[in-house]
Amino acid sequence: MVMSGQLTFTIACAVVLSAVVPGTLGYLSARLEVLQSAERNLHALETRLQARELRDARPVSFPAPCAPGRSRRPEPPVTALVPEPDVAPPGRSGHHASTPAWLPELLRALQETDAPG
Repeated sequence: MVMSGQLTFTIACAVVLSAVVPGTLGYLSARLEVLQSAERNLHALETRLQARELRDARPVSFPAPCAPGRSRRPEPPVTALVPEPDVAPPGRSGHHASTPAWLPELLRALQETDAPG
């Protein structure tokens, strides 16, 4: 039984294709699975990031509603504008304007405790 050259070529092509086609399909399906897995991981990371952003979010605006004509800043207490009574007013004898009246007494008491004796 003698085979012709054309029949031999056809059989050889069929054998080669029977090995190449499944191999190529297996490779492509594996690559597709890797891409799908990466996409799932990316979606999971995005979901975790969004959940963290929502958890860590803090309100930026003032919690009270804005009313026209009202300032958002609280007014300072009236006592903050009154000078302290123990601060000597400017021009008093021997004291600077910013020196409190109790400071010289404290310094004298400290000097007396440090003195040898």
